Parts: sequence; C-alpha cells; structure tokens
Amino acid sequence: MARAPKLASFPAIRGALKFYQVCSIITGIGLLLLCTEMVLKYSPLHLELFAGGSGGILWFAPVIVGPGCEWWSLFAPMTNDCELTSVGDGFNISLGILVAHGWFYVLYLFACFRIWSLMRWPFLRFIVLALGGIVPLLSFFMEARVAREVRTYLADREAAEAAAASDRAAATTERATEGTR
Repeated sequence: MARAPKLASFPAIRGALKFYQVCSIITGIGLLLLCTEMVLKYSPLHLELFAGGSGGILWFAPVIVGPGCEWWSLFAPMTNDCELTSVGDGFNISLGILVAHGWFYVLYLFACFRIWSLMRWPFLRFIVLALGGIVPLLSFFMEARVAREVRTYLADREAAEAAAASDRAAATTERATEGTR
C-alpha cells in the first residue's frame, strides 16, 4: 500500500507542481526545437541555423557531409563514421538549442523528482515522468495529466480532512452537551 502525502506537505506540493509545470512546458518546447534542428541537420537538407556572422541576422548554413553518412543517420547517428562539419560563422543556434535543452532537462528531472517524492508515488511513475523530456510531445500530455491528478487529490484529501474535523467537532460538542444533562 502506497503511503499518502502528509497534509503539512500540501503547500510544498502545490509549489512543486507549479515548478514541474513550468519546467515541463519549457523542456517540451526545447525538445520540439531540438527535433526540428536534428531533422534539418541529418536530412538531405543538411542545414544549421545561425545568428549573426556573414549571413545576416538569422540564416541557415550548409553542413558538409563526410563519407559514411546515409539518410538513416538521423535515426542512428552513432552507428557509423558519419562526420558533419558546419561551415557557418556567428552564433550556432542549433548548438544553442541542444545545450539549452540539456540543461533544462536537468531542471525538469529535478522537478519530476520533487513532485514524485512529495506525492510518494511508485518509482515507475518517476521513470514515466522523466521520459517526458526525451519523448517528443509527452511532456505536454504528462504535464496536463499530473496537474489534474495532483489538484484532484489535494482537493479530495482536504475535503475529507475538513469533513473528518467537522465530525470530530460535532462529536465533541455532543459529548459535552450530554455531560451537562
């Protein structure tokens, strides 16, 4: 039987949920941008996005494809000796997206751990939450589902506690009135 979160931790759970929601949306958007960047780079287009430099404000620079690169390199980039060389100058936005998503994924994992530990869910639930930053679009679905579940749980539990407190108060009042008769 799973342990229930303590009533005293409900404010921390609400804060952890808000943090999880923000991290989930940012990580999900970063993952979609990263997937787009990988498709542009590893598809037959072989392009990377740059800011500044010789191409202007925003521009796509070609990527020189070395020997051993096949069309399926997008799906298995580490299986061959494919070398891609960027010829752009300026700030490599494609690389920036990769790094930013990596760091936001670390924050996302922390947010997942925090909500998971405060809600006292089973470990498999943490793994599913963590997959939200790796599987495209999953973080958006998980964010909506987790927010709905946590809010419903907190509201139901608080209502049950309020009803129990009301019953205890009524029982105490009843015993007090019976004792004065």
